Amino acid sequence: MLLDPVQYLLGSLSGGIVGLTLGLFAGGGSILAVPLMVYLVGVADPHVAIGTSAVAVAANAAVNLATHARRGNVRWSCALIYSAAGIAGAFAGSLAGKALDGGRLLFLFALLMLGVGALMILSRHRKERANVACTVQNAPRTMGYGAVTGALAGSFGIGGGFLIVPGLVAATGMPVLSAIGSSLVAVTAFGLTTSLSYAVSGLVDWPLAAIFVLGGAAGGLLGAVVAGRLARRRGALNLSFAVLVMAVGVYTAIRSGLAL
Repeated sequence: MLLDPVQYLLGSLSGGIVGLTLGLFAGGGSILAVPLMVYLVGVADPHVAIGTSAVAVAANAAVNLATHARRGNVRWSCALIYSAAGIAGAFAGSLAGKALDGGRLLFLFALLMLGVGALMILSRHRKERANVACTVQNAPRTMGYGAVTGALAGSFGIGGGFLIVPGLVAATGMPVLSAIGSSLVAVTAFGLTTSLSYAVSGLVDWPLAAIFVLGGAAGGLLGAVVAGRLARRRGALNLSFAVLVMAVGVYTAIRSGLAL
């Protein structure tokens, strides 16, 4: 069912907000997509919001992946191992998400947001090594992280970059910049898997997805410019974003909890 013009305008604005946060914080912004679609745009079915969000997430990740690949920030062997395990998790997660009641799914999503916000705060000081590779020794650990984050991404229509980046660092010790670039392979793969699963079930609003992606592209450009000017305040910005994610999580928990 098509939305009205005002809702599509709000969809573009929501995409811009997500793109802006992605440009500012190099990840995590997609977790705001579903709450924005439900509570700002007014998408009535949470499952449609999740399916549409997954399309937008995959498209935005693919564009950003091309940029990081050109700059040599992608560790392809690690990214492909992580993604291969995660695709199976994303498919299983998408089936589980569609089977759950929409209100319960939103409430679980809110709990995830609270956990992610806490994770962002706790993982501000990561240890990293300059030269890493995926080996026989760390491949099982890499695949384990991939399967878990893929399942979460598939269940809630999120990119999962906020989980994939620390997962790659924890599994391999790679630098954060390499983890960000490599994570986009997985985000693209998980988003495509989830969106295809939801699309087959007729749970994607394609016009809204297109408008959301266009708004996200514009917001991303602005975010990248602002991020460059506020580089010295990155720690404070990341902390502020973590608090924002937790605040939206609390709001979503209250709204969805009252509807149960």
